[in-house]
Amino acid sequence: MKKIPQRTCIGCGMKKDKKELVRIVRTPEGTLQLDLTGRMNGRGAYVCRDAACLDKALKRKALQRSLKEEISEDVILKLKEEFKQLDQ
Repeated sequence: MKKIPQRTCIGCGMKKDKKELVRIVRTPEGTLQLDLTGRMNGRGAYVCRDAACLDKALKRKALQRSLKEEISEDVILKLKEEFKQLDQ
């Protein structure tokens, strides 16, 4: 029996299967991107596919702590826009 990897959402703190979460990555070049494959190079943080969890993570500055980088307002807006497109 194969073990399914578990990750913790930085927004709500719930442990879920890795495939149920979205990974946000700080690439080696310093840009932030959504990683839907879970295989991009760089430092990552996992968030539920719910926009409310992303908002919680941003409000508590959990995303900044996880990625060890300050996040500018325009990058936050871009992430929120990409998150909205996931629901569609």
